[in-house]
Amino acid sequence: MALVVHILACLLGTGSWVAINGMWVELPLLVPQVPEGWYLPSYLTVLIQFANVGPLFVTLMHHLQPGQLSEAGTIYTIISLGALACVLLAFFWQETSVVGGTAHSTALLILLFFLSLVDCTSSVTFLPFMLRFQARYLTTYFVGEGLSGLVPGLVALAQGVGVARCVNGSLAGNASGTGLRTEYQPARFSIRFFFLFLGGMMGLCLAAFVLLNRLPAARQERAKERFRAQARVEAGSGLQAMVEEQPTVSPSESCWLNSYFGTGRYSWPQVAYIFLVLAWVNALTNAVLPAVQSYSCLPYGNSAYHLSATLAAMANPLACFIGMFLPNRCLLTLGLLSAAGSGFGCYLMAMAVLSPCPPLLHSHAGVVLVVLCWVLFVGSLSYVKLMIGVILRDEGHSALVWCGAVVQLGSMLGALTMFPLVSVYSLFHSGDPCNTRCPS
Repeated sequence: MALVVHILACLLGTGSWVAINGMWVELPLLVPQVPEGWYLPSYLTVLIQFANVGPLFVTLMHHLQPGQLSEAGTIYTIISLGALACVLLAFFWQETSVVGGTAHSTALLILLFFLSLVDCTSSVTFLPFMLRFQARYLTTYFVGEGLSGLVPGLVALAQGVGVARCVNGSLAGNASGTGLRTEYQPARFSIRFFFLFLGGMMGLCLAAFVLLNRLPAARQERAKERFRAQARVEAGSGLQAMVEEQPTVSPSESCWLNSYFGTGRYSWPQVAYIFLVLAWVNALTNAVLPAVQSYSCLPYGNSAYHLSATLAAMANPLACFIGMFLPNRCLLTLGLLSAAGSGFGCYLMAMAVLSPCPPLLHSHAGVVLVVLCWVLFVGSLSYVKLMIGVILRDEGHSALVWCGAVVQLGSMLGALTMFPLVSVYSLFHSGDPCNTRCPS
């Protein structure tokens, strides 16, 4: 029956970010049909940052009013809200209204905010919930979290998102000239169907959470009494009581640090290092590099872009799967992997800066290199995130709450850094795949 619990944990992880990841991959179809045009990704970025009020509220409640916020009730609420928002999007995403004299997709933007609120809040609720189960299921949860990007990406590929061809302007009725222009082919199935699919994924996530709570087989896979006692004490009578329960912490170590990380295994500098690395890798993987992925890949062609997006999404769950069999909690190793992943990210950022004429533009080597860098970038940093999650899992319920908060903080700082660079100052330039001419 352990296999059933692994499947349920994976489905719960898949529902954590499937809605917003699905929105990102559907943008090529949405953008031509909404008044915001290519400013829609910028709007989505801002909405995600506003939605961080959700994890901020949950974190403050855990800190100021321990035990007052029902963890299970919060999760039921946000998953149900996410499923409802996806279904409403399927029918109302094209509704517009005039705001400040300009037409806006008000229904789309409002529902996107609620989806962002759901996914951001999942970071500080799903992880602490997984503390109730044995440690191996946390890794399965991270595999599912990786699938939350892969599954909608594969569905979007099947839909034909972003498939383009170059057509002669005069033959296509282009009055402005006879040059080539980019024409996107129609999708194989509608945007409404895609949003209903996302709603179905959220429904599966809700069913998985219900079964993890109610199924006898899932209850048998709960963590040992020591971990359950930690979670009960933290939730019921405050964090200081948890410190009193921990015999491994000496009175001289009874400080704020150990009140949150009860084992006393890590020193202040080590804890600061862990959270700095966690914030850094999430800033890179969730905000900084995704903001420039199209600039780094599209100069090499649509195939390079789609291969990068798909294979990088596959690298996330694959790295978590490897972590199940080859775990490594050494902080030095995790630091080296973070540095390596950052190096791959630097190369990708350089390609984005040099767009639309990056090096190796007209060779297969350029395509292979940019795709490989995306895969290694996502894979190495996904492994680091997994191992940090496993480390903090052993430090108790509050450590996982703060883990989710730091994930969102890093993502927010990355997004706020990139938004003005991309959308305000226009430091990155995309080329027309049919008309861009670069010096050989």
